[in-house]
Amino acid sequence: MGSASTLLRQCLLLALITALIALFAPGIARFWVLVAGAAAIAFFAIVSWRRHRQIRRLTAQIDEVLHNGRAVQFEKCREGDVAVLTNEAEKMVSRLSRTSAQLQEERGRLADSLADISHQIRTPLTAAELMLASIERAEQPQERKRLLRQLEGQLERISWLVTTLLKIAKVDAGAIRVQKNSVAVADCVRRGASPLEMALDLRDVRLDAAIDPAVRFTGDEPWTAEAIENILKNCMEKTPAGGTITITAHETPLATTIRITDTGPGIAPEDLPHLFDRFYRGGDAKAAGDNLALAAPEGFGIGLSLAQALISAQGGTVQAANAQNGGAEFTISFPKLVV
Repeated sequence: MGSASTLLRQCLLLALITALIALFAPGIARFWVLVAGAAAIAFFAIVSWRRHRQIRRLTAQIDEVLHNGRAVQFEKCREGDVAVLTNEAEKMVSRLSRTSAQLQEERGRLADSLADISHQIRTPLTAAELMLASIERAEQPQERKRLLRQLEGQLERISWLVTTLLKIAKVDAGAIRVQKNSVAVADCVRRGASPLEMALDLRDVRLDAAIDPAVRFTGDEPWTAEAIENILKNCMEKTPAGGTITITAHETPLATTIRITDTGPGIAPEDLPHLFDRFYRGGDAKAAGDNLALAAPEGFGIGLSLAQALISAQGGTVQAANAQNGGAEFTISFPKLVV
């Protein structure tokens, strides 16, 4: 309705201008001015009406997409400005469709993650509840102390899980601040291995980390050290007593590479594609209480996922494979050139 009234006002304005020109035109010229003006007004009215009709149809199609969520096929227009508008509307609808699909996919992943988190937290909580009942029934002080130590271990597992999940959530949300500093690999490895010194000694696993102090990379030392710590925990859990974990590093004009290998049994082929998946614990974890993702006993399967997230946030990569001479091999790379 609005476009029709606007068109009518425009035509009346053109008619008024034509009449004023004809009024001052001499003799026979007045007649031709009126004829030419009438023809011009008619042509303008027809073209404008078609354009307004196309715009109304395009508007209705956009409303159909926005309010009803239906996919529509926009009508192709030949006129330049309307054709450009139609093309932009098609781009908008295509972008909205992709965004909607991504939101649905992320919603599904969120639901799966919440279910996994609920399950992972429920297990130690259930164990803690059972231990409380056992502590209440325990009559011997030694038995009560043993159960209290087990309860403390379960509470530490829950605390570790919550802390790790918060770190992963921050990485996913892009909320962690990653520094871009020149870092010595030897210092970073030493920082990552330091919390594991006692555990390595108790398990009789030797750590061999002879790294040239000159090898450096550009990144965040604390976050990289935590990623290395998580990978070392995984290797430590899989390496038998008397075994060795070896860390080497080398620098090229293109990248700095850190390689971590162990003398354990290696990674099962069916586990390799999923090793960095969140809450993945390996094919034998359910039956044997084993885990491929590290951390506390009967781990949750998020340590390697966190390690990958922390390295990726710095623009690096981490890969897992089986070493040629046996055992697992983890390769961290920090590229120097971004193409």
